[in-house]
Amino acid sequence: MKKNVIISLADSNYFELLNELIDSIKRFEESKNTAICILNAGLKKNEVESLSNKVDEIKDANWDIKVPNHKIGQKEWLKSQVSRAFIPNYFPDYEKYLWIDADAWVNSWEAVDLYFKGCDNKKLAIATSADRSYGRVLRAEWFFKSFATIKSQNYKHAKSSGFSEKIARQVALMPHLNIGVFSLEKNAPHWEVWQKNLKQALSKGKIWGSEQIAMNITIYVDKLSVEILPAYCNWTLINKLKYDQIKNTLVEYYLPHHKIGIVHLAGKNNDHIRYNKEYLSEIETLDGKNIKKKLRFNN
Repeated sequence: MKKNVIISLADSNYFELLNELIDSIKRFEESKNTAICILNAGLKKNEVESLSNKVDEIKDANWDIKVPNHKIGQKEWLKSQVSRAFIPNYFPDYEKYLWIDADAWVNSWEAVDLYFKGCDNKKLAIATSADRSYGRVLRAEWFFKSFATIKSQNYKHAKSSGFSEKIARQVALMPHLNIGVFSLEKNAPHWEVWQKNLKQALSKGKIWGSEQIAMNITIYVDKLSVEILPAYCNWTLINKLKYDQIKNTLVEYYLPHHKIGIVHLAGKNNDHIRYNKEYLSEIETLDGKNIKKKLRFNN
């Protein structure tokens, strides 16, 4: 019986991306000892049948926390913001869970190993949205010369989700934890605390982003254990990386040019790549040349 599992979720719009994620996992020999399970949030019947030949389990995602219909609309894929906090309920037969968003793909198995190792001893293994390559992590609106209003993603989401000013300030200046890729053990205390915070976030704020601010509060306010991994384990700034032509792989922009572990095509800046598999991105090589390259996974 496999002890570790990788989970993702998709609707029909992300079926191609999900397929690419699965293929990027299965090309590694190490994946034979790791299960792959999928949460269905609007896949077509033929798509489910196709995936069933490639993965261990597929289950329909639910609204594990009740959300008003006016917040949902026709966006069943928003279940991803809720169901990932309840993964052990869907797939109870595993010891360690690694969630990877469907718009990401695995470039190096080292990152997968780091996530599973990082969640040892009931810790959350996760990367942040802060890195030396990423640039600005806060915004400031300046007035009266030396005075400014500081704005952060954590603060904004905490306030819009109905958390107190005290809690919003506690998380405001902390590195933003990116819940698009994370790992937890089955018996980690984070699940229950995360679900509690998520329920509060959903009661006041939007569905989108609720699971992320809920987990940031779980770590920074409720003080649960965390292992913060390097940004190359969940690389989202696609316009700020380089290509190693000798090793034929994507690497960090700055020295030591570590191999990117998981490429995550999240955010509006990456819409053109997510929606067009043939899109050619301009990327700098380690020897300073500019080349055109597809950044979607391709076997």
